[in-house]
Amino acid sequence: MKFCNQCGATVSLQVPVDDDRERHVCSACETIHYLNPKVIVGCLPVVGDRILLCRRAIEPRYGKWTLPAGFMENGESSAEGAARETWEEAAAKAIDQALYRIFDVPHINQVYLFYRCHLENNAYGIGPESLESALFTEEEIPWDELAFPVVREMLQEYFVDRKTNEFPIRNTVIAYGRKPPTEL
Repeated sequence: MKFCNQCGATVSLQVPVDDDRERHVCSACETIHYLNPKVIVGCLPVVGDRILLCRRAIEPRYGKWTLPAGFMENGESSAEGAARETWEEAAAKAIDQALYRIFDVPHINQVYLFYRCHLENNAYGIGPESLESALFTEEEIPWDELAFPVVREMLQEYFVDRKTNEFPIRNTVIAYGRKPPTEL
């Protein structure tokens, strides 16, 4: 950040009074600009014993398979955002959503929230950010063509959880030691 979005003056990094970290502070109006993590929301849509995946029509990972997900918008809850992304990417209406998975990715300033859901009338299609969408059983999942490591991890956990019909909310912090995922 170089300029204040309030008055247009230059900003500099400094630790404001009563704070513990550097922030962008305006040299003129003294507005403190807080930069916060991006929130990515998505769904793990379930139809019977199958999972809905979308083949990406955008970068990163063009042509790879993933769950419908994307950036949360202002003015919506995380569940609303996940449902919107499912509609935008798979022309599917998410129903019966239940928070399932949280990934904290501090080294790229992101948080991922995924909801298990069903699809209204089991209907789905293709949205503008997808080349195609399809339902897969566990054995049919294109494991070598998944776009993101977190999707692989979540699907593997889901198939284990499905055996006991217990779906605990898990939270994983993805640190530098793991291969860093790109944005969803």
